[in-house]
Amino acid sequence: MAAAAAAAAVARGDYLANDDDALAACPGYTASNVVKTASGLTADLKLAGEACNAYGSDLDDLILEVSYDTETRLHVKIQDAANNVYQVPKSVFPRPEAPGSEEAQSALKFDYTESPFSFTVSRSDSEEVLFDTSAASLVFESQYLRLRTKLPETPSLYGLGEHSDPFMLNTTNYVRTFWSQDSYGVPEGANLYGNHPVYYEHRESGTHGVFFLNSNGMDVIINNTPESGQYLEYNTLGGVLDFYFVAGPSPVQVTQQYAEIVGLPAMMPYWGFGFHNCRYGYQDVYDVAGVVYNYSQAGIPLETMWTDIDYMYRRRVFSLDPERFPLHMMRELVDYLHARDQHYVVMVDPAVAYQDFPTAFQRGVEDNVFLQRANGSVWKGVVWPGVTAFPDWFSANISKYWNNEFDLFFSPENGVDIDALWIDMNEPSNFPCYFPCDDPDTSAIGYPPEPPSVRTPPRPLPGFSCEFQPLGSNCTKTAEASALEIRDAMPPARSRFGNLALPARHAEGEQKGLPDRDLLFPKYAIHNKAANADDWNAAQGGLSNKTVNTDLVHQNGLTMYDTHNLYGSMMSLASHSAMLARRPALRPMIITRSTFAGAGSKVGHWLGDNVSSWAHYRLAVRSMLAFAAVYQVPMVGADTCGFGDSTTEQLCARWAALAAFSPFYRVHNNLDSAPQELYRWDGTKRAARKFIDIRYRLLDYVYTALHKQTRDGTPMVSPLFYAYPADRNTWALDLQYFLGPGLLVAPVTEEDSTSVDVYMPEDVFYDWYTHERVVGRGGYVTVANQTWTDLPLYLRGGVIVPLRAESAMTTAQLRRKPFEILVPVGRDGRAAGTLYLDDGESVEQQGGTSEIRFEYADGVLAVDGTFGYVRDDLRVTKVTFLGVSGEGEGGSGSRPARDVVSVVVDSPLTETFTVEVGRT
Repeated sequence: MAAAAAAAAVARGDYLANDDDALAACPGYTASNVVKTASGLTADLKLAGEACNAYGSDLDDLILEVSYDTETRLHVKIQDAANNVYQVPKSVFPRPEAPGSEEAQSALKFDYTESPFSFTVSRSDSEEVLFDTSAASLVFESQYLRLRTKLPETPSLYGLGEHSDPFMLNTTNYVRTFWSQDSYGVPEGANLYGNHPVYYEHRESGTHGVFFLNSNGMDVIINNTPESGQYLEYNTLGGVLDFYFVAGPSPVQVTQQYAEIVGLPAMMPYWGFGFHNCRYGYQDVYDVAGVVYNYSQAGIPLETMWTDIDYMYRRRVFSLDPERFPLHMMRELVDYLHARDQHYVVMVDPAVAYQDFPTAFQRGVEDNVFLQRANGSVWKGVVWPGVTAFPDWFSANISKYWNNEFDLFFSPENGVDIDALWIDMNEPSNFPCYFPCDDPDTSAIGYPPEPPSVRTPPRPLPGFSCEFQPLGSNCTKTAEASALEIRDAMPPARSRFGNLALPARHAEGEQKGLPDRDLLFPKYAIHNKAANADDWNAAQGGLSNKTVNTDLVHQNGLTMYDTHNLYGSMMSLASHSAMLARRPALRPMIITRSTFAGAGSKVGHWLGDNVSSWAHYRLAVRSMLAFAAVYQVPMVGADTCGFGDSTTEQLCARWAALAAFSPFYRVHNNLDSAPQELYRWDGTKRAARKFIDIRYRLLDYVYTALHKQTRDGTPMVSPLFYAYPADRNTWALDLQYFLGPGLLVAPVTEEDSTSVDVYMPEDVFYDWYTHERVVGRGGYVTVANQTWTDLPLYLRGGVIVPLRAESAMTTAQLRRKPFEILVPVGRDGRAAGTLYLDDGESVEQQGGTSEIRFEYADGVLAVDGTFGYVRDDLRVTKVTFLGVSGEGEGGSGSRPARDVVSVVVDSPLTETFTVEVGRT
């Protein structure tokens, strides 16, 4: 009766946008042969009645495996007994270490009901239920899985990305769809580029996390109905039910425990935190060189110059436009940047032009690395260069092929010697060729777009060679362009290449995926917005619209139906290896568009094709918080000033200030938009100089915060509730945040506004600019008179901040500057902080590292730790104490700057020392 009632409740329509009459008949499963051990249990699950076959064929026999992996992590997996159903490959997502724990020591407890089978996860100490699947019967079919959990009323949920929705998720009539798509304009309520099926739930009693390891297309539905109450429901197109639960109980502990599952983030090079600039639409190498020169003349530090696909010959990867971006001039541009301690990056897309030139396509055919049709021919799509082939990241020779292309094109000796990599379009995007993409040649008409006109150097560029100077300049050319034979022809008109090998499709017991599935037209329609309508994701083949067809089979026998959401992360893995092969001693920095859970262990992420709007200025904060503080992808940032549409001076000045306090800081916009380099307006020039100065002085503090996240998962950017989990007022805040443990960033967020209401938790803070002491009362403080080039910043009492005594034009120069130590005294009269130092770029630190601790109490700052990194110019020249006369008192309102004491010192950061407040 209970099962029938639950099924009826589902059938009454609280299942969004789908006909669920068929699900009402689903019988669920019965558990048997339960074997318990101290560290977990196993059981058989048998279909409890007649199959409902709602969106596929019900599987009769399942296996339940429960393991207490650690004292704070519980692993629950339900899979088919035959081990045929697809599971995320370990080569893409390595499983976390599970040293093993016992139920008696675990913070979490697993309980179950035999028939109809359901389970709960609860806290061992309080018995508080965190996850309860008795909300609806379990459905496990060949092309559809359903699992529903009850939730408390109005829960505080975070995660389930990638999306543009509020940081704290809506809990009524809300659908989160997981299916990577090329998402121009990053709309709200849509699936975007990446997939992170994890959520954190924060309660007054604590925080916990739930990670669902599944790469199939899915809808996660969050709703509250009279029949079912508050619930969260997983609806997937396949795979298995593979859950990891983490106990927290603090928000920071949850994200640390999640990092143990998906992998700790990659350490980035120090210079990667410098300021970057790009634009899609630079006409030629003169344009790029001119931007480099203009930044220098404007006195705005430019660390790295980037180039979008403009540099390619007719948008083809691994090629240069010989007229607009000739090789000898590109090499000179890179040499110019390197000689000035600057860096250079270009974009690489996955799709390879189906052309004779460049020869990357022929080599790919020889290595058998492209996705194929069922008849053994190369599957052809359409992207920027026209007709293209798509790498199969599961092919046997893919590493050899990808490494070789990088070795040839990015050769330091005779190629474009890039310093980092930008990868795009890797959802994968196949945007002009709509499903079924049967005639790619016709769809490719108009692609690539016509290139801009060829021109001679338009103006003098002092410091550059004669090659970059206008005709008639008093100089002599030092290089001649080498002749380059370009064949604008497609490969011979044949459907097959003799050496291409078709994969073996199905093997029993190898998790390759069930046979006889409809890989193009599943019955369940997820809410994928790349389809013309949501219901087109079933019978109309919407899953394959604007991407690679989902019936393609990889060389290892897996299908795109199952692996689509992994494509971007697999490109990231291959590209990370290729970049490391080029420069084995140096940390690769790779910025990608499409991600899957765990991507942060290899790459960073920019937030895609946003637009120049105040809504997307605000979106930049909450999306950054999600990736850095929830998904463990800390090297993240939006296109500053917006990618699409044209910005304004006011918006761009505000955004230039805000972005200075994100991990990844880059200006980038579209060729159809007005140029927006930060030297274009007086307001943006002032904002850039002011806030890059602050950013660079804080760079070692930021670098230290990233290093900590790479060690234990502590987020380098975090929402306020991570620091104040008991303060309900912080739970939904997503427009102010902490950079590192101690810098509160609270930007003006509305157009034409000159004030902002800043929430101040019950704690002590210090104004960054005036060092004035501000005592938070758990309420809002209005900060007025904020011009376009102002942004409120506060130091959190009790967190010591090491910073450089002054800024510089490059990070290499910055590293030669001395340090100042800021000591904002906490409410308890104490303060502490850390500083991590290394050479800033090496994979293995041959010269040693320093991990320095600062502790302040009773008027004395003590500096100790390890001091393996040694430089002659590594010194502290000043220590500034904030709030020393108000130590230990609650106080009220603000205190004046007389509480500030600065002490001039000359102490090497290579040994222990102390500084007393009273010293002068």
